[in-house]
Amino acid sequence: MPKALVNGVELYYEEAGNGEVIIFLHGLTSNHFMLKQEMDYFKDRFHVIGIDSRGHGNSAKPTGYTLHDHVQDVIGFMDEFGIEKVNLFGMSMGTYVAQGVAIAIPERVNKMVLVSGNSHAKDPSVSLLGRHADEQAGLTFEEQMGKLASHIFHDLQTVGEWLEGIPGGLTAEEQEAAAEALAEFDFRPELHKVTAKTLVINGSYDGLNPPEDGREIAEYITNAQFVVFSNSGHAPNVEEKEKFIELVDSFLHE
Repeated sequence: MPKALVNGVELYYEEAGNGEVIIFLHGLTSNHFMLKQEMDYFKDRFHVIGIDSRGHGNSAKPTGYTLHDHVQDVIGFMDEFGIEKVNLFGMSMGTYVAQGVAIAIPERVNKMVLVSGNSHAKDPSVSLLGRHADEQAGLTFEEQMGKLASHIFHDLQTVGEWLEGIPGGLTAEEQEAAAEALAEFDFRPELHKVTAKTLVINGSYDGLNPPEDGREIAEYITNAQFVVFSNSGHAPNVEEKEKFIELVDSFLHE
């Protein structure tokens, strides 16, 4: 398995294709395989790289880490492989990592696609998990997501099939460490530093990171494009797959 030692941690990655680099950044408790269909679609025209974030997939799983570590891991990976300029594709947690990278090294990020994202950690009392805290007691993160699926996704059957096809789950302890890394962050004061051409996509039925979260990101990034998918929740890339691919394809080739 291909792994890179970055910032003292082994990161698993998969790559294919040639040309401009797109680094794909997955969601919380998942791995690069959740974006495999996008990697497969774009590999004929781009050099696609999917990284398992630390604590996820086949990468090393330290007992504690932060969102800052995720950000520095992407930058360190780029340095390790001599990637001077990159396009970033982030989904959910991956949008947090992508924003951090684009703020830290704006001159090295060409374009950025942010799917189902947010710019800051939410007060637990107003978050989806917080509003349903009583019914989530004692459940793992994945069990919580299963209980709240109807508040997060729109096409439950399609999303269920997609999620079942993503291998490599985490233990309860690993899920807790992964979630704790996202407990506190706020990129809003620094998003003005982003120079990457940015496309922000959110689903209208997403109760986890609803459209207003994506709209806020777009308002802070100069000339960002914001699109709401009307028949999607947290996974517009699978809930409205054809429309999604067409939009991202057009954006990357502008």
